[in-house]
Amino acid sequence: MRVPAEPVVVVGAGLGALRTAESLRSHGYDGPVLVLGDEPWLPYSRPPLTKEALVGDVDHAALAFRLRPEVADVQWHLGEPVVAADPEARTVTTRAGDVVAYAALVAASGVRPRRLEDVGIAVPHGTARTVVRTLEDAAALAPLLREHRRLAVVGAGFIGCEVAAAARSRGCQVDVVAVDDEPMVRPLGPLLAAALRRRHEAAGVRFHLGRTIAAVVPAGEDGASRLELDDGTTLEADVVVEALGSDPRPTWLTDPRLDVADGVHVDAALRPWLSGDVGAHALDGVAVVGDLARFPNPRFGAGAWRVEHWSTPTDTGRRAGAVLARWLASGCDAQDADYRAVVEQPWEVLPTFWSDQADVHLLSYGMPQLADPDGIGALEGDLDGDVVVGYHRGDALVGVVGVGALRATHTYRDAIGMGR
Repeated sequence: MRVPAEPVVVVGAGLGALRTAESLRSHGYDGPVLVLGDEPWLPYSRPPLTKEALVGDVDHAALAFRLRPEVADVQWHLGEPVVAADPEARTVTTRAGDVVAYAALVAASGVRPRRLEDVGIAVPHGTARTVVRTLEDAAALAPLLREHRRLAVVGAGFIGCEVAAAARSRGCQVDVVAVDDEPMVRPLGPLLAAALRRRHEAAGVRFHLGRTIAAVVPAGEDGASRLELDDGTTLEADVVVEALGSDPRPTWLTDPRLDVADGVHVDAALRPWLSGDVGAHALDGVAVVGDLARFPNPRFGAGAWRVEHWSTPTDTGRRAGAVLARWLASGCDAQDADYRAVVEQPWEVLPTFWSDQADVHLLSYGMPQLADPDGIGALEGDLDGDVVVGYHRGDALVGVVGVGALRATHTYRDAIGMGR
């Protein structure tokens, strides 16, 4: 691998990496940028993997992001996973054993999907199963949907419900198993979650909620596996889709001074916090972006949150690029006045996500999960039709979710946040 002298090294080759590279260039950095990615693909859009791609063609060309001219000289080393980082030596090490020195480092490696073993469920060899995280995952699952296979989806979050809806639209038999009392209840609350369950059930999805898997029985002669639930129910499935959420602990960032309990804890400049004998301090020259970052957002009060929404890689990538470009322009001087000004610049974002589930289109702004239990209610419309649901913390509107009613949902954007 040919490595330019002291590049900005970006670990991870998704949207966060692309937006960071664009931001570095737009803020004046014209030096080398080296991106090291696990997958063999240039950045592509992941949300369609559980939606359109499963019922159409899974094609990288259709999902790939456009590379703007200003990042044409970025070096992409794909299929080149990073296995370790040394902040003191300012190096990363790849799986192939290459040790790469960096002028600045961007952690954009994302999160790992949780598997059944992660929740204590043994899976016999030969069980047909998959997650839906990558292009390859979707490409492997899509043909099975066209063959009207029986699916057992374990997990009833957005990924699980999107896959279930796509499979039902293809005529598959779909059973969804989850420990929660309602699908998507954690981000949406019980009111809207129950309404969406009713819509899925009307489309033929069968839910087994408040249930756990007691055992996975090896595949029989017909190739189907059996899932035995804790209430004695037995489900047969040609393929098991594991939609159990994500593990945000980075395996390659192992410095014990980092707080990686839930992603990487960073400051408002997206610099990771280090703990030590001299107290906690932020690590200059390093930024964490995308799903991996647990960052403060003053729009929602005190605290730090990790946000797995499609807007996060763009928001954090732009911020990281601005900070690191100024850091490098200062000669890596943490006391440089211009660098300090960029670091201390107020920064807040409005998280946004959408979800397509058959004929149901959801759009959300803010952080509905911060709402008080009794602070959730319809602002407009009806729960069984087009509706805008508001999420309040005290008197503050902290989030909205629209089902249909997209234009009405947009009108609440500026009102979302503490003190607005």
